[in-house]
Amino acid sequence: MAEANIDIHVLDEIMNRTISSVEQSKEKIFDIAENAHKERNHISLELEALKTEIERVIRQTDELDLKARQARQKLAAISRNFRQYSETDIREAYEEASQMQIQLSLSRDKELRLRQRRDELERRHRSILQTIEKSENLIAQMGSVLNYLQGDLKKVGIALESAQQQQLLGIQIIQAQEEERKRVARDIHDGPAQSMANVTLRSEIVERMLNQNRIDEAKVELRLLKELTRASLVDVRKIIFDLRPMALDDLGLVPTLRKYLEEYQKRHGIGAKLTLLTPERRLQNSIEVAVFRLIQESLNNTAKHAQARNVEVRLEFKPHVVHFRVMDDGVGFDQSTRAERPQFGIMGMRERVKLLQGKMKIHSRPGKGTSVLFSIPLRIHDNKQTTP
Repeated sequence: MAEANIDIHVLDEIMNRTISSVEQSKEKIFDIAENAHKERNHISLELEALKTEIERVIRQTDELDLKARQARQKLAAISRNFRQYSETDIREAYEEASQMQIQLSLSRDKELRLRQRRDELERRHRSILQTIEKSENLIAQMGSVLNYLQGDLKKVGIALESAQQQQLLGIQIIQAQEEERKRVARDIHDGPAQSMANVTLRSEIVERMLNQNRIDEAKVELRLLKELTRASLVDVRKIIFDLRPMALDDLGLVPTLRKYLEEYQKRHGIGAKLTLLTPERRLQNSIEVAVFRLIQESLNNTAKHAQARNVEVRLEFKPHVVHFRVMDDGVGFDQSTRAERPQFGIMGMRERVKLLQGKMKIHSRPGKGTSVLFSIPLRIHDNKQTTP
C-alpha cells in the first residue's frame, strides 16, 4: 500500500507540473492570438487605404495615357507638316509628348508597386487569419485539456491499470485477428485455391481432348471437373460459415447452433449437445450474432484447454433476457490462479458482454469441468442496432 501511495503522490506532482505548463502555454498562445488580431486590424486599415490609392492612380494613369496619345498625335501631325510650324512650336510639341510619356511611365510604375504592396498585404492578411484560427482552436483545446487534467486525480492509479489492461487486450485482439487472417488464408490456399488450380489444369486437358475429337475421354474429365468444383464449393461454404454463418440471418440462432455443434463434434471429437430450456424464438439479428460468437468462443476455449469429452450448450429465452450456458466435463482450472493471468479469450468475451450490458460468470474447479453462464438483456436493444 505504501508503494501505491508514493506512486499516486508522484503522479499528482507530475500532473500539477503538467497543468502549470499547459496554463503557461495557453497564456502564450492567447498573447499570440491578441497580437495577431492587432496586426490584422492594422493590415486591414492599410489595405483599405491602399485600395483607395490604387483606384486614384489607375484613374490618373488612364488620364495620362490619353494625354500622351494626344501629344503623340499632335507631334506626328507637326512632323508631317513641319514647314507650317515654327521651330518653337515643334520643340514645345516634342517636349510635351516627352513629358507626357515620362509621367505616364512613372504613373504605371507607381501603380505596379502599389499592386505588389496590396498583394503582399493580402497574403499577410490571409496568413494572420490562419494564425488567429489556429491559436483560437488551440486555446479551446487546451481549455478542454485543463478541464480534464484538473479533474479528480484520486482514480489515476485505477485508470492507469485499466488502460494497461485495455492496451494488453488491444494487442491480443490484433494478434488474434492476424492469426485468424492467417488461418483463413491457409484454408483458402490449401482448399479452394488448390482446387481452382486443378480445375484450370483439367480444363486445358479437356480442351485438348475436344480438339483431338476424344469425346468419351473428355466426358470422363468433365465429370471429374464437376465433382472437383462441387468439393471446392463445399470448402468455400465452410470458410464462409466460419467467418459469418449466413444461416443466422435466414434460419436464426438455434438452427445455426445445431449445425455448428455438428461440425464442432466432427472436427474436435468432442460430444456436443444443445438443450433448449424454453421454446425457441427469434431475437434481434445483432443479439443473435453476439450470442453465437460468445458460445463459439466458449467452445473454442473448451477445445483448446479443457481436454473435455463432452460439452453442452443450454439456452433459455425470457421476455427481457436470454440466458445461455456452456458446460464441459474437462480438467477445469483454479479460478484464483487464472485471475492472475487473464486469458485473451475470456477477456474478449467479457468485453463483448460489457458492450451488451450483460453479465458473465465462470465456475470451474480442477478436475470438475468448467461452466460459463451468460445473461444478455433484450429490452435495451429493442430500438438499437448494436453489433458487438
